Amino acid sequence: MDVDVAIIGGGQAGVPLARSLAEAGQQVALIERVHLGGSCVNFGCTPSKALIASAQVAYEARNGERWGIRIPTIDVDFGAVMDRVRGMVAAARNSLDDSIEQAANPCLIRAHGRLAGREDGRFVVESDGGRVRARRVVLDTGTRSLLPDIDGLRTVPLLTAENWIDMTVLPERLIVIGGSYLALEFGQAFSRLESEVVVLQSGSALAEREDPDVSYVIAKFLEAEGLEIRLDVRIDRIEPIDGGIRVHVDGVVLEGTHLLVATGRRPNTDDLGLETLGVATDQHGMIEVDERLATTVAGVWAAGDIRGGPAFTHTAYADSKVIHDQIVGDSRMTTERIVPYAMFLDPELGRVGMTETEARKAGHAIRIGRKDMSTSGKAKEVGQTAGFIKVVIDAETDRFLGAACLCHNGSEVVQVFIALMNAGAGANTIKNSVVIHPTIGEAAKNAVVAAYT
Repeated sequence: MDVDVAIIGGGQAGVPLARSLAEAGQQVALIERVHLGGSCVNFGCTPSKALIASAQVAYEARNGERWGIRIPTIDVDFGAVMDRVRGMVAAARNSLDDSIEQAANPCLIRAHGRLAGREDGRFVVESDGGRVRARRVVLDTGTRSLLPDIDGLRTVPLLTAENWIDMTVLPERLIVIGGSYLALEFGQAFSRLESEVVVLQSGSALAEREDPDVSYVIAKFLEAEGLEIRLDVRIDRIEPIDGGIRVHVDGVVLEGTHLLVATGRRPNTDDLGLETLGVATDQHGMIEVDERLATTVAGVWAAGDIRGGPAFTHTAYADSKVIHDQIVGDSRMTTERIVPYAMFLDPELGRVGMTETEARKAGHAIRIGRKDMSTSGKAKEVGQTAGFIKVVIDAETDRFLGAACLCHNGSEVVQVFIALMNAGAGANTIKNSVVIHPTIGEAAKNAVVAAYT
């Protein structure tokens, strides 16, 4: 089969790119070996947020007396929780499958795609016995869990980002290795679903990329909910025991029924045939790209998590726009963009731009504004007083350098600052605005005001 563009991997960059290129008149082959939708649909965003929602309901019901509501018995039906989770994944998968399979273009090939050099001026992609020849190639094969080098780790059953969705039994005691997004979101969720949870973090703080005040507050509210947090740990070895696992940590023995490993990701580039074209990768296997996502081989692009840098669904989708522009547009679009993200804890952390630490290290003269949720009228009214909103403002230009919204609905509140930063607006834009009272958005404005008082 000869096509204009072959896309290997049907993730959150590959699928929208295949559609947009087909609409632009390009003949596209979309090659995916398992499920369309990438990690987000199949084991990431969609199912994890569904699990977190069930955990949130259980937590609020159990603590209903805070709002004057007494609920005598709270029964967590973990089987029903997971049926709901898997049902959402199935619905999303089916919707994607139907939309792609029913189209003549792009042509969906269910197989493992692998580069196999060039032929007659085209790139060759082999796919389980079939061959596709394309004038251009886009790689969007995603990442998988990176397992640390711990003695005995591979001798015990593991939960990872990929296989947790197959769980049928609620862990009695869950030991989590890691201290960032997945580790903390799942740790809190399973704790609220009535598992005992121990978090083992090798670093000196949770969520280490954040400012120390953010990391500190996250640790405190998780500990207040009953999670056991251990920092600066060194895991000596892990071994199986009847009914679970045993972890030897700094001379202490911890036992649990389940082990979740959330210590990072590795790119799915080791069986792509990159060497047949000379596509360069870094020491971790990430594909080297420029600001237009072009690899070191002209006519080959990489999108999503395998191109290094921010690894989110929204950045993968934005990658599809950049590559579309390179192939059928005016080639001006690049990855020079403001990248927000969120950690879906309760309270949520919505983030955009620089941290205070990063801004100071970069040499910026800055203003810092902070609004504690304990002083927010709306936060007190809805019983969500943990956390704070912090803004980092350039003292010379009054423009926003970054914001951290560790608060109720923080992933929504941070959108205010995302919009302001993309517009290049100064602090006066929100400082002088009339906002609705009482809202958490009002607290966002008050954080900005605090930077000037």
